[in-house]
Amino acid sequence: MSIEADVTSLLVEWKSGNEDAKELLIPLLYDELHRMAERYLRNESGARTLQPTALVHEAYLRLVQHSLPDWESRAHFFGVAAYLMRQLLVEHARRNQTQKRGQGKVHLPFDEALTFAPESSRDIVNLDAALQALAEFDERKSKIIELRFFGGLTLDEVARVLTISPATVGREQRLAEAWLYREMQSEA
Repeated sequence: MSIEADVTSLLVEWKSGNEDAKELLIPLLYDELHRMAERYLRNESGARTLQPTALVHEAYLRLVQHSLPDWESRAHFFGVAAYLMRQLLVEHARRNQTQKRGQGKVHLPFDEALTFAPESSRDIVNLDAALQALAEFDERKSKIIELRFFGGLTLDEVARVLTISPATVGREQRLAEAWLYREMQSEA
């Protein structure tokens, strides 16, 4: 059985209330979440000082805080994880901008480990706004960017999550990137 099948099976068992499945699942999920965070941070030039471990811990806490999750599959879990990582990065970027403007210091649990450059904070917030606008226009293209940019998933992984071909992911990603570029240029 592959790790992917193991994760899906354990998620289903956890959903059914099996706490042992949750304990077996934690190391499998943590390692993959950490790889997602590392891939994102490696590709984000303005986020060199971010710590993948801090981002993963906060995302993981939010992922498992519910008493009994309703995970449909491994792909569903990691899709939600990518979304949460995006939200955490946007929240931090907004707090960083607030502090920069002198509106008081806001405490974030992993604030000491996450220190964005001011330009990066602005870019993350602008990207989030553009992704929200894209989602209103074409939700799948927005999801592709979210999974690739914030989740760090490969084309093949995104294809599996969205149950489309890798070629379709690549084509829609290019269209989404062009749309986002134009949208963000008009906001600048």
